[in-house]
Amino acid sequence: MTTGSMNAAVMAKPLDMEVKQINIPEPKEDEALIKVYCIGVCGSDVHYYEHGKIGRYVVKEPIILGHELAGEVVKVGDSVTNVSVGDRVAVEPGVTCGRCDYCKSGRYNLCPDVVFLATPPVDGAWAEYIAIRSDMLFKLPDTMSYEEGALLEPLSVGFHAMNRGKVTQADRVFISGLGPIGLLAIQAAKMFGVTEIYASDVVPFRRELALEMGVTDVLDPLNENVKERLEERTGGKGITVVVESSGNQRAISDTVKVVNRGGRIVFVGMPTTNEIPLDINQLIDGEIDVYGLFRYANTYPAAIQALGKSDCDIEKVITHKYALSDIKEAVEMARTQKDTSIKIMIYPDKKNV
Repeated sequence: MTTGSMNAAVMAKPLDMEVKQINIPEPKEDEALIKVYCIGVCGSDVHYYEHGKIGRYVVKEPIILGHELAGEVVKVGDSVTNVSVGDRVAVEPGVTCGRCDYCKSGRYNLCPDVVFLATPPVDGAWAEYIAIRSDMLFKLPDTMSYEEGALLEPLSVGFHAMNRGKVTQADRVFISGLGPIGLLAIQAAKMFGVTEIYASDVVPFRRELALEMGVTDVLDPLNENVKERLEERTGGKGITVVVESSGNQRAISDTVKVVNRGGRIVFVGMPTTNEIPLDINQLIDGEIDVYGLFRYANTYPAAIQALGKSDCDIEKVITHKYALSDIKEAVEMARTQKDTSIKIMIYPDKKNV
């Protein structure tokens, strides 16, 4: 049934989450209606749930969170030609205007008029169904699970980080911070052909998981000198690309010390403060390239193709699965058990958990 009501997790205010019945959306002429199979819990969802805002984005009215999803096309608008009913698809959650200079130049992630799921005041997809413009849908190969389809969203951040950092097979990459983005950045680096990948995190569980996912070596920044350890492990060759995904102030400052002269730094993790000191003289003297990263652009087709050809098991980041009816418990797990949870996946249909 694609008309009537559906279950959706609605956040009325911080720490107040409840599953309610709302109307199933009707797709517009250029949209498709997706029956959600699974959807991830992102750090931004948890932040909105806990604080009610991220930077300039403030939750002022009840909102549905969630933006990492895959599902099945169950209805299409009259002008939709790229997908059909029955297609299994991943959903890219940012609908851009397609007309501004950023969109025209291919950097549509910087579009000032983007409508991004679960970014206030836009509702997300912690629900049974969602309608979205069809050009944001990407068909999944038969060999790819819905879970992998949902994880294409955070994997795309890692993929974009590799693109921004101009990563090649010859690079030695260091990734600091091993949350879902850091762990999937490891997989993205492997898909780019990198064979020397080093990583760090303060949480033992995450370091162990990074080793399971194929990292060359993992470091504990609280108890090791990161630069010295990396020099030792690389035989004195050092690190050519640093991907900083933790947002930790010290880790951000240390990137300049860790990377080689002539190397590249990609800043992914968002810190809690706007001003963090960097050794500018070292940056200048070493001709170090610094790249910011905001979401991703043009990554889904390449990521689907690369994942299909690789032996990477990105589902290893999924540590817990919950039904949508248990969304409160799921978000609390993500909020309070960061030492033992990585990616939590939500299923609107209980039988899929």
